[in-house]
Amino acid sequence: MSSASAAIGQPGRTKAFLRLVMIEHSVFALPFAYIASLTAMYEWDRNIHWGRLLLVTVCMVGLRTFAMAVNRIIDREIDARNPRTAQRELVTGAMSVRHAWTGALIALVVFLGAAALLNPLCLALAPIAVIPMVVYPYGKRFTNFPQAILGLAQAMGPVGGWLAITGEWSWKAVILGLAVGVWIGGFDLIYACQDVETDRRIGVRSVPARFGVPAAIWGARGCHLVTTALFVWYAVATGAGAFLWLGLLIVAGAFVYEHSIVRPNDLSRVNRAFFSVNGFIGIALFVCALLDLLVRGLSV
Repeated sequence: MSSASAAIGQPGRTKAFLRLVMIEHSVFALPFAYIASLTAMYEWDRNIHWGRLLLVTVCMVGLRTFAMAVNRIIDREIDARNPRTAQRELVTGAMSVRHAWTGALIALVVFLGAAALLNPLCLALAPIAVIPMVVYPYGKRFTNFPQAILGLAQAMGPVGGWLAITGEWSWKAVILGLAVGVWIGGFDLIYACQDVETDRRIGVRSVPARFGVPAAIWGARGCHLVTTALFVWYAVATGAGAFLWLGLLIVAGAFVYEHSIVRPNDLSRVNRAFFSVNGFIGIALFVCALLDLLVRGLSV
């Protein structure tokens, strides 16, 4: 049996790998790649190209799976020293490092293959998209701002989604990419507050560990204000209609709620803010953006 089939073909290992990469968290990045792709289709010929949208999905899931697997592999010793992460699959032995690497490389090949099927520019830029995915887990070892690297990695989704459709660079997609990157970097500031004492003890670097939890929370609030402004800029740049503006109001309300339940002296609801609220933001904005494009003439 090949190593690839050993990693993916056995149900127990497959489930362990999917838990390792938290496949369900694709909901954070996919909606924004779809928004960019569908807006590009609207501006191109006002038709949804389902084949390209499928390839965008494969690219996004493949790259994210590779990134998460590499993150877990590189951070496994750090995870073992942190009580919150000590039950992760590479720490407990539910998944071996060899099989995790096999799964990661399969995901990378899937990503590159889908990029090649889209257009030459996507294939040419695909290796560049991989770089921050590998650099990010090392970021906490050499900078107090690893969330900035994470934000850069996440910003590539909408840009790639637009390139996948048109094969051409778009500054509109860059605006949306920056919004997504700053948004995710901001809520990762909140998430990192859970580990501040452990990070200081074992030498992991982050904004909360270096500057304290209050500074990180205020930094996240600033990030989400910037995110809101960038979303507004994107809406203006793309001539958005009423539904997208409604979506932006919903997102702004979700940000207010998120920051009302997470305070420097009360981190008990961080998981609700991280998983529930941020998942809702992506889905809500996608639904509103899709409705907006359909009303404006995008054909199914």
